Amino acid sequence: MNPQESLFSDDALPTGQGPEPAGALDVPLAERLRPRTLDEVIGQTHLLGPGKPLRVAFETGRLHSMILWGPPGVGKTTLARLLAGAVSSHFIVLSAVLAGVKDIREAVEQARAARLQRLGTVVFVDEVHRFNKAQQDAFLPHVESGLFTFIGATTENPSFEVNSALLSRATVHVLKSLDDAELTLLIDRARVALAAPPLTDAARLRLIGHADGDARRLLNAYQNLIELVHGGKAASADEIGETQLEQALGEMLRRYDKGGDQFYDMISALHKSVRGSDPDAALYWLARMLDGGVDPRYVARRVLRMAAEDIGLADPRGQTLALEAAAVYERLGSPEGELALAQAVAYLAVAAKSNAVYQAWNQVRALVKQDVTRPVPMHLRNAPTRLMRGLGHGDAYRYAHDEVGGFAAGERYLPDGLAVQTFYQPVPRGLELRIGERLAELRRLNEQARRAGANVDQP
Repeated sequence: MNPQESLFSDDALPTGQGPEPAGALDVPLAERLRPRTLDEVIGQTHLLGPGKPLRVAFETGRLHSMILWGPPGVGKTTLARLLAGAVSSHFIVLSAVLAGVKDIREAVEQARAARLQRLGTVVFVDEVHRFNKAQQDAFLPHVESGLFTFIGATTENPSFEVNSALLSRATVHVLKSLDDAELTLLIDRARVALAAPPLTDAARLRLIGHADGDARRLLNAYQNLIELVHGGKAASADEIGETQLEQALGEMLRRYDKGGDQFYDMISALHKSVRGSDPDAALYWLARMLDGGVDPRYVARRVLRMAAEDIGLADPRGQTLALEAAAVYERLGSPEGELALAQAVAYLAVAAKSNAVYQAWNQVRALVKQDVTRPVPMHLRNAPTRLMRGLGHGDAYRYAHDEVGGFAAGERYLPDGLAVQTFYQPVPRGLELRIGERLAELRRLNEQARRAGANVDQP
């Protein structure tokens, strides 16, 4: 399919403000209800309200290059279409999943041809974060020259996924998920479009929870519900309740409010069960999350966090096992790979626990953040050249392997002027029991050597 299209290629589609003609039933409901004017857009009032950036751009016809950043189904493509229409521009759509440099060149040629006809061009790139650096850079000279206005859409943080050069030439507008009131309004429009019976309050709330702020997901689920319950035909006045909703959508509804309180509550329950050394509860919450539709890769990342934060050096094998579980899942996928995640969760739950490194790391970060920038002591500096050695870099450095026991007792590795620190305090559990004994001995030798040095220095 050609990833380029005109703004006016689907103008004949109805607006969804009344019952659709029979031939329109083949068109997805989300497309049939796509707003044709800015006033029809639901949500994004922080961008579209009076005096707000996109409303001003729309009303003045002064369109700027921009990145629309937001979750799926919040109207990024719709807004790009409407903005292009407001300035009577040729509208070119590129999907970063399908398009390459060749398609970008073709878009440039189309923009040049439109300019000859005194027509502006808007190039809309969906999922712009999927373009590599070379592909993103290909837009730069044409954005700078004003050949076309660039609009990119992304669900990922553009600070990390969009080249800084392109990002500096575009304004980032953050789009928000639709709230319950906005999704309710969308259901009302969909009901009119399909001439469908009303939902009970419970069914409406369940459907809104399933949508999770995504308008497209809501409309697809609603259309599927009406078609399954009533065969796509105009129905009687009977209400549609939760039972019919569950029958129609099945396991699609078995979600746990991704991004909402219940989502984070389950993550919290899993993490705290592992920290509390309860493998049975940990496996239960893992099963609930996976059954609810969470991406197992997300679970794998959380399990790695648990290994680093709560098991630490008390059992370093925990982190290794968590990494291996993530790799096994990548090889096997669901459902087979989920067993590896379960094994990692069970192991971490019964492993010895320590947050000593986690606590030490937080203390170090806090110190560095509030402390002055201290220079590296001369004896610790790198000295690869004669000039640097002549300046004293590396002078008096004690090579630990040449010292008794491979330990330079009394040597100082922190910056000058910074008091001796003891960030890391191993717990008396697991491997850290032995680490703590070793560290205590090293610290004793350091203190002994420093006291001896201080006595020698005294007159």
